[in-house]
Amino acid sequence: MSDVTVYSGSNCPYCERAKELLKKKNVAFQEFNVQQDATKLEEMLARSGGRKSVPQIFINGEHIGGCDDLYALNVAGKLDALLG
Repeated sequence: MSDVTVYSGSNCPYCERAKELLKKKNVAFQEFNVQQDATKLEEMLARSGGRKSVPQIFINGEHIGGCDDLYALNVAGKLDALLG
């Protein structure tokens, strides 16, 4: 089972799309709203190399990127292997 972390924001359609894909694949994930928790914002910035956009997604500690990156991995057939 994979360790998935999603740093998200409030009212973020990209965050919702990313979480929807993960749920569709029956993947459990931890979600942190960086707009409500400054500590998690700092953590996200450190882990993502300073990326401020949300979502920022990590699978097994590896920075995947944002929603578009997650969907690109899925289209390329690589997401299931990462989640496996």
